[in-house]
Amino acid sequence: MGHMPAIPESTRDSITWRLILHAQQNWPQLDKVQVTCRGVFAYAAGVLPSGETLPLFRLRYGGSAHSFGFAIYSAARDRYEEALLLTGLPTGTPQEALDTACTVHLAGIGHEPENWPPTNLRSYPLSAGGWLGWGSFAHSPRRWCWPGCTTCCRWTTSRTCG
Repeated sequence: MGHMPAIPESTRDSITWRLILHAQQNWPQLDKVQVTCRGVFAYAAGVLPSGETLPLFRLRYGGSAHSFGFAIYSAARDRYEEALLLTGLPTGTPQEALDTACTVHLAGIGHEPENWPPTNLRSYPLSAGGWLGWGSFAHSPRRWCWPGCTTCCRWTTSRTCG
């Protein structure tokens, strides 16, 4: 892969407005969203009504204004770590990145999804090769748990589900 150019100004503006509008419509816990672009990266932080700023995630520009690589901010490690979106994919829209990061970072601040917590975590029968439902434990280096789990590798590919 060659050197990827910095995010074009029109794409930076688009990312910023898409995130601001999506946060206003879907994440009332945030007073505002701040976006900072450096090179091929766009960093998003949420500002709480108290004024506290929370780093949320980083987008990686790959040449498309519609699909970006995703890394979530880890407060424990004070860095951004490549992760999967709630869709189960490593790339997606800025809005999907915001939803994923806010689900993790703002859990318990008044915005839990309906029917929470899930009660039927086994929606597919077990097989000899492992569970093959929403996430796959069978023959996969990336292991994760049910959607919304914040304690296992669903959010990062560096650990396995315990």
